[in-house]
Amino acid sequence: MSIVESRAILWYITVRTAYCEENPLATEKQESSWVPTNPLYDPTKPMQVGGQAVIEGVMMRAPGSVATAVRRADGTIAVKQEHYESVVEKYKILKLPILRGAIGLIDMMYLGIKTLNFSAELAMEDVENSEGKKGSISQKKTKSSLALAGTLILALALGIGIFFVLPIVLTTKVFHFEQSALEFNLVAGLIRISILLAYLSAIALSKEIQRLFQFHGAEHKTVFAFELSDQLLPPMVKMHSRFHPRCGTSFLLIVMFVAILTFSLLDAVLIQIVGTLTIVTRLLTHLPFIPVVGGLSYEVIKFSSKHTTTWWGKILIAPGLWLQRVTTREPDESQIEVAIVALRCALGLEDPAKYPVQVAAEAQRMPVAQ
Repeated sequence: MSIVESRAILWYITVRTAYCEENPLATEKQESSWVPTNPLYDPTKPMQVGGQAVIEGVMMRAPGSVATAVRRADGTIAVKQEHYESVVEKYKILKLPILRGAIGLIDMMYLGIKTLNFSAELAMEDVENSEGKKGSISQKKTKSSLALAGTLILALALGIGIFFVLPIVLTTKVFHFEQSALEFNLVAGLIRISILLAYLSAIALSKEIQRLFQFHGAEHKTVFAFELSDQLLPPMVKMHSRFHPRCGTSFLLIVMFVAILTFSLLDAVLIQIVGTLTIVTRLLTHLPFIPVVGGLSYEVIKFSSKHTTTWWGKILIAPGLWLQRVTTREPDESQIEVAIVALRCALGLEDPAKYPVQVAAEAQRMPVAQ
């Protein structure tokens, strides 16, 4: 038996025992019929697990598996777990540096929107149940699936328009040094960062978004606890930091800085070749380079996450950690519990069937005796 297998089995026994101590009936009800579906994993590898906050819940991703746990209106937890293998994992050629980040960025956007839609469906179902409304769940899910591709395209278009097209137009129209590669892209980069900070600060004023940010903090704490081989129990997880160097928020900020350097070099080359740069020239050259920027940013954050203890590594991750003070909030133990359930189910350490998706809806729709 390999060291990895031994650690995996030991980890499973530890987590399963802790869970059964909290839930005495779990052993009797589940142990005889359910077998761990993903017991072999290497907790020493960074970036092996990750996730994101969704509406009233958390999505966790482990090798070959994704689980989304959502707290229902009646206090129960619903889990959707499914096998998931990214395009990068399917084809070895896509694992090349830079290319893996460019493809992975689109892949994660798709997965993120998909799981966010799932949590939104449950939230709407709870609202309708509380109001006594009836609707076809299967019909809603079909419409949601059909709209997923459109939502992804719209999200990409808005992101490119706001964070790439708009800064180029504003910098060209307001300032007059469009023929200076470094100065132009420094200003455009500052505009991008300002838009991002203004947007995040504005939505953070909403109570609903603050609750979403609490689940974001719960996700970070749970991932930290797993990476440090701590017990996956709410009181233990709560003691960990809510600031994580591999956060998607940090990734966005890294993209902003990498874009300044990448587009400055690109513009310097173009000025030597074509001479004068216009808005059209920049749009035609910068936009196709966005995947390259995403790929380079992925390599930067992957590299920095492995050197967080060095002085220069701390400098690299500092802006992202600071931004997480806006995008995360301290979670309570009930929110941490949801994140733990999501991670356990994604790792195959817990049976997702214990958290049925339709339980809340069915309970609400049961006929009441007269």
